[in-house]
Amino acid sequence: MATAETLAPIAVSDAPAASHAPATVDGGFAALGLRDELVRAVLAHGYSTPTPIQKQAIPAVLEGGDLLGGAQTGTGKTAGFVLPMLQRLMLSAKPQLPPNNGARGKKLPRALILAPTRELAAQVEESVRIYGKFLPMTSTCIFGGVGINPQIQAMRHGVDIVVATPGRLLDLYGQGAINFSQIEILVLDEADRMLDMGFIHDIKKVLAVLPPKRQNLLFSATFSDDIKALTDRLLNNPKMIEVARRNTTIEVVDQSVVLVDKAHKAKLLVHLIREQKWTQSLIFTRTKHGANRLAEQLEKSGISAMAIHGNKSQGARTKALAEFKTGTLQALVATDIAARGIDIDQLPQVVNYELPNVPEDYVHRIGRTGRAGASGQAMSLVTNEELPLLKDIERFSKQVIARVKIEGFNPALIADPVSTTADARDAEWAARGGRPAPRGRPGGSGAKRPSSGGSAGYGGGAGGAGGAGGGQRPPSGPPRGRAPAGAPSARPRTGGGGARGR
Repeated sequence: MATAETLAPIAVSDAPAASHAPATVDGGFAALGLRDELVRAVLAHGYSTPTPIQKQAIPAVLEGGDLLGGAQTGTGKTAGFVLPMLQRLMLSAKPQLPPNNGARGKKLPRALILAPTRELAAQVEESVRIYGKFLPMTSTCIFGGVGINPQIQAMRHGVDIVVATPGRLLDLYGQGAINFSQIEILVLDEADRMLDMGFIHDIKKVLAVLPPKRQNLLFSATFSDDIKALTDRLLNNPKMIEVARRNTTIEVVDQSVVLVDKAHKAKLLVHLIREQKWTQSLIFTRTKHGANRLAEQLEKSGISAMAIHGNKSQGARTKALAEFKTGTLQALVATDIAARGIDIDQLPQVVNYELPNVPEDYVHRIGRTGRAGASGQAMSLVTNEELPLLKDIERFSKQVIARVKIEGFNPALIADPVSTTADARDAEWAARGGRPAPRGRPGGSGAKRPSSGGSAGYGGGAGGAGGAGGGQRPPSGPPRGRAPAGAPSARPRTGGGGARGR
């Protein structure tokens, strides 16, 4: 499948490298009704047997009706909608704008896939190229945190399939750079996460400008009242498929809880990585500041580690993910939002260094391991202060997670993990009496803050407070703890460029 820049079918050697050895015998994809080009692409990528959700979703999408899919991450749901979507697009006409001054009219997008984060959008678009590499169709990926002009240029060339985060997509639409008039298929992937991130208003804006006659596919790992309201608005007499009970965790993941004093938590993690010889661990913290601190502590304890979160530039995030996937990075410390789209076969270990405030996030976190039927381990390091969060998670997921003791762990024998940079920031914060740092140009404490531009670590686009870079104010001090009951919601606002395309 071609990228938006080349607009020509990619040869097999130009396609993304398969993560598995090629399969030779089809174990059921052709029987689901897929054309030969798609079956060959699946086999070339190393898969031969459909997963349970693929067995249900592929025929349902091929029928042309709306679909509501209840599937956790790692179940193969991306191929479950990408494969039949590609087939349906091949069977339909290829609309394009009329020729202009003798030049060939450009192709208009016919499928739109919305994802909550940059990483997930990139992962899905990669799957589109992998499975469509024998088909004469093009795709592009649109998200914030990078320059908008190349994305505008890609749309000018014309593509068949657009994978996007909602914020940057609306930025392009506001500039007249994208034409939705020929959209035939709309996919909302990980819809629950999009709502958690506050994208509901952006989603409604996108729905308002799409053609009313189209096929709608919605996938979600959890089902809240907000998801139910969205499905009522979006889907028309949908077919419902589920591969696991709602709001439950993946059975192939071995879950455990270790109770630990807060002062010894970092030492315990260092001990586990060393003594249990963890070579590839995805570690979750609640905050960006916490992710930076922990990554620094691990590095200075002799464990290769990097942090990934919304304040990191897209280049830094891509580099960290690439090194983690290849195994050169021993530990990747991530926040919940930034970890979406991390798809690593055989990822052995997920660690909840801090429990999430929202129980649904626990389901998504541990779904990074145990993917496509493989086994995995998810360990949570829990302090007394976090026990109410643990109870919420167990109530939500309808289980009691096993408590385990770590034999041989003696905090006194492990040096205190050092985090010089984070400690200096905390000291500065304390010296100001908890007040934010002065804003403005260097050397001026009261200079007016620019109204556009912003950090490249966030999405957004040309409109709103985020400006062309879609930046969001970096935190001026250590993140707050869990909000007390009755406090206002901490969900990101959807206005301007704040949380767009993270």
